[in-house]
Amino acid sequence: MSGDDPIAAFRVEAGDLLEGLEQALLDLSHQLDNRGLIDAVFRGLHTLKGSGAMFGFDALATFTHHCESAFDRVRKGLTPATPELVSVILSAMDHMRALVEGDGAGLEATGDAILERLHAAMGDAPVAAATVAVAVVAAADGAVVADSAKAQGWKLFFRLPPGAMANGTNPLILLDELRDLGEAQVVAVLDDLPNLPDLVPTDCMIGWQVELRGDISREDIEDVFIFVMDDMELRLEPLECTEEAPVIAQTQAVPDQPVTVATNDAAATAKNATPRNSESVRVPAERLDILMDRVGELVIVQSRLSQLANSGVEGAAGELALRSISEEIERLASELRDTMMVLRMVPVASLFNRFRRLVHDLSRETGKTIELVTEGESTEVDKTVTEQLADPIVHLIRNSCDHGLETAEERLQVGKPAAGQVKLSAQHAGGEVLITISDDGRGIDRTRVRAKAEANGLIQPGQVMTDYELLQLIFHPGFSTAAQITNLSGRGVGMDVVKRTIEGLRGSIDVASEQGKGSTITLRIPLTLAIIEGLLVRVGDGRYVIPLAAVEECIELPVSEDLRMRGRSMIQLRDALVPFLRLREVFNTGTEPDQFQKIVVISTGGERVGLVVDQIIGSHQTVIKSMSSLHREIGSFSGATILGDGGVALILDVMHLVAFGQQREARLRAVG
Repeated sequence: MSGDDPIAAFRVEAGDLLEGLEQALLDLSHQLDNRGLIDAVFRGLHTLKGSGAMFGFDALATFTHHCESAFDRVRKGLTPATPELVSVILSAMDHMRALVEGDGAGLEATGDAILERLHAAMGDAPVAAATVAVAVVAAADGAVVADSAKAQGWKLFFRLPPGAMANGTNPLILLDELRDLGEAQVVAVLDDLPNLPDLVPTDCMIGWQVELRGDISREDIEDVFIFVMDDMELRLEPLECTEEAPVIAQTQAVPDQPVTVATNDAAATAKNATPRNSESVRVPAERLDILMDRVGELVIVQSRLSQLANSGVEGAAGELALRSISEEIERLASELRDTMMVLRMVPVASLFNRFRRLVHDLSRETGKTIELVTEGESTEVDKTVTEQLADPIVHLIRNSCDHGLETAEERLQVGKPAAGQVKLSAQHAGGEVLITISDDGRGIDRTRVRAKAEANGLIQPGQVMTDYELLQLIFHPGFSTAAQITNLSGRGVGMDVVKRTIEGLRGSIDVASEQGKGSTITLRIPLTLAIIEGLLVRVGDGRYVIPLAAVEECIELPVSEDLRMRGRSMIQLRDALVPFLRLREVFNTGTEPDQFQKIVVISTGGERVGLVVDQIIGSHQTVIKSMSSLHREIGSFSGATILGDGGVALILDVMHLVAFGQQREARLRAVG
């Protein structure tokens, strides 16, 4: 996102504002009489309306005006907050997001339908959509004609602080909001306007005197200035009821310079032509300070290196100085790597907060009372990871709410609370983040899973399977045990996509379930997609990286043992048999094995496989590079990295190799 693009900046800020509004509304749905939350929603809608009008988003400002008016009535105690009102405003926010991202074309019908629901929720008769005035129309002679008014009103004077416009406050928007309240006569006051050499273009030096007529309260006027009240000058005096002829209010404007309208063609063109903002990450200032310190140290070391290169120092002294600089660069590179990884980290709360709205909507759609509980929101994850996790978690939550949780009546019959619970938690575990989605519902019926799998030909009738293998069948494409298809789930589409997405993140997915007590799905995700700790190994002439998080242990495989076990490719590891793969054969290296080979035992999802390698070189900080389009479909590798000598090492796809090893062993068992 360019810092010089105000429309893109508005879209980013509007997105943050809408997210905050959504959280406040969801909190309000549980505390309908919370005055602080009602005020927070009103202020958010008020800000969004004003900002949208200022940047030329007229459709957004017009639509938001209705929602703001509704909450203004709630705030003043004229209408109670109700679950239906909160639901309508949540739907309205989806429409606002669409208006922020586009120009409103083709969305009129959706907006009108939401406004009808809003009027019904407020107990009003439907009314025509009111437009929000966003311009001051000034003739060349600066005259504005106002009709006569007989109602009581106010005479007010206001002057904004000098830096108000630089902070995003547009006085024209404030004047337009006053006009929304009643008939207004506006006169610009220029007594504090400095001489031209002393004029600062970004400072607001104009005051305004306004006569406002109508049935208007002091609170209505103060609400217009709610966000600038603390710093501005505002004087209010009531007007007496009078009968006057039409009044011509003279505005003081620069000749031949009509006031620019926020909705002119240029602004509209800029808005419509602006692409959506690119991804961005908010970074705390102290982390940037740390990064600047490291860069400063790196500049100093580079200066030392240049000085050494130009000094001509040779021999032991030169070698010692060069080694010292090399160690310093290695330290700084390591610290810069760690600092940059931290910069990409965001609290998982930013991901979890999205699902509060989802559970709220699912509760209304299914008719079930559902509570969402979150833990470990401060756990930090790479922002790229959180973006890719959103859709899989949405699907898992929908399945929990639709399939897992019972209705209130069913829960009460078995002694459970009427409200079902979905729990989201996150925690660090070594180089991984564990994200758990659990519910206290009916659990997975293993009998139905087996019956469905046999009916679909996935397993043979009576086939012996471990509990882990049986539960993993739910991730097979097209697999579903739902008794009936709903608009939420039941078509067998989705769980296989969830698994593919998690595996694409180099993660794994585990399932645990207890009949009648609920299910738990655990996602094991790497902290970052950019850098991993790896174990560097050699197979023949090639070097490979095994993600260290998947490595359980390393053992030696002598030639005699290798020859003895060539038939079944199994090794006795304490009290268990573990299948192993000879990577030389898998990769078809065409080389002879070393005399003393090693087995690297890796695991994922409760399954273990040994990988036979010629040499274990050691641990390696691995910067992951994506595979080319020609090699991306090769299943055994998830990426590549560049080594210190300039060579390339392929990164092994642990899950693919484990699955390959287990399938190979299953085939050998079937044959033998």
